[in-house]
Amino acid sequence: MGARPSRLSIFPLGGALLFPRMQLPLHIFEPRYRALVSDSMARDRRIGMIQPKGPGEPPDLFAIGCVGRIAHVEALDDGRYNIVLEGLARFRMVAEIAATTPFRQVEAEIEDAPEEPPLAPVRRAALESESRRFADAQGYAVDWGAVARLDDEALVNGIAQIAPFDVAAKQALLEADGLDDRCDLIIQLMQFFGRHQGDAGEPVTLQ
Repeated sequence: MGARPSRLSIFPLGGALLFPRMQLPLHIFEPRYRALVSDSMARDRRIGMIQPKGPGEPPDLFAIGCVGRIAHVEALDDGRYNIVLEGLARFRMVAEIAATTPFRQVEAEIEDAPEEPPLAPVRRAALESESRRFADAQGYAVDWGAVARLDDEALVNGIAQIAPFDVAAKQALLEADGLDDRCDLIIQLMQFFGRHQGDAGEPVTLQ
């Protein structure tokens, strides 16, 4: 898979995954990230979403993230923003750039993002079956009719984005090569976290 070098402004946020062709709504309230959104809107509307490895300040970062384009922005009266990022491609962080901005910037290699081939019907059925068991065990209300209408990529990556797994598990999902591998990993994680209630991270709340 090809990659092209690029400079990215990044938003480190644990538990918040973005995938190519998926959307991620965010409520931006910290001054440094309000500056990030303002700068992005004045440039190319791109923001690199990446997970921190720990709580340090500044935290160390995982190497793989996803660059998104601001597809929608609502500027609130008090300076906060509601935005929707549309995933463009995964990227690999090469090095952090010494920047004078309040937000962090990195040199990154951005991957190509080809369309994913569909899942085999048996794999799709296994994912839906395990998802039902997991949702029932967690007490989630799910519109399974709407789930059945999703294409394979939207289903797999949508589950990866919203499932209440911990940061390391989320990162493994982001880094999985291809839809088949990500689907299999989701099933394994749902089985694991379903057996170990309380080990999973809390569902992500973006405030």
